[in-house]
Amino acid sequence: MAWENQTFNSDFILLGIFNYSPTHIFLFSLVLGIFTVAFIGNIAMVLLIYLDTQLHTPMYFLLSQLSLMDLMLICTTVPKMAFNYLSGRMSISLAGCGVQIFLYLSLLGAECFLLATMAYDRYVAICHPLRYSVLMNQKICGLMAASSWILGSLDGIIEVAVALSFSYCGAREIPHFFCDVPALLTLSCTNTLLFERMIFVCCIIMLLFPVAVILVSYARVIMAVIHMGSGEGRRKAFATCSSHLTVVGMYYGAAMFIYMRPTSDRSPTQDKMVSVFYTILTPMLNPLIYSLRNKEVARAIKKLLILSVM
Repeated sequence: MAWENQTFNSDFILLGIFNYSPTHIFLFSLVLGIFTVAFIGNIAMVLLIYLDTQLHTPMYFLLSQLSLMDLMLICTTVPKMAFNYLSGRMSISLAGCGVQIFLYLSLLGAECFLLATMAYDRYVAICHPLRYSVLMNQKICGLMAASSWILGSLDGIIEVAVALSFSYCGAREIPHFFCDVPALLTLSCTNTLLFERMIFVCCIIMLLFPVAVILVSYARVIMAVIHMGSGEGRRKAFATCSSHLTVVGMYYGAAMFIYMRPTSDRSPTQDKMVSVFYTILTPMLNPLIYSLRNKEVARAIKKLLILSVM
């Protein structure tokens, strides 16, 4: 059924990112391929860390939480986009839109705080190795991970409650492939300036504060690594930290581009392209970055493959 025939006034229309030209069909197939790799890669990372006892350390526990968040994030947007594209039905209910906004924002916020926690973990491991078992014990690590989930969920609850309290009118066509708050606000019949300012303040807390923690942590780490006597220790520290910094750069750069620009500077096309990067591409790259550049993860993969063959 064509989306123009939808009659439910409470529904929104997701305009999507692809049409049915040969080029866009190829790009859609590529996105499905990326989704498959991300889905399998993140599940594999979570299971690998759970099954290999040598990876039962704070660093890998936090990495498993990152993979779980990435898995949930990509499943929040891509399946609905694929269903709409393949079925020709581009509508999404008000409740469906609210659920998508909540999950999306909660996971984004949780990842922001989790990445800061991972940076702190590396700071303690490299700068205070003798106190690592005390400063990052199992209880503290679990508490920090749980706090990331809770703070992200609080942000999601607040923003979805306010966003869905506005009146929406006109064609109710969201110029995006999922329900994103900035795209949704363009359809509002009421003045959303106060809410947009609230989003900006939330971004300062959710993005800039964790970035500050990450920058301070890695500034201290770099200074400690430079003064390391062991060349092997220096290489191992740089390998671990560079993997994390690569993920941080991709994630925070895209998120700041989307959420910290004024509405007048927004372009639907740019927003969709950048959203594809950090909601689809980044969840695929994270497990690859950590597995390819981490000897312990590579060792665990080889061990698991050998055991599966035997």
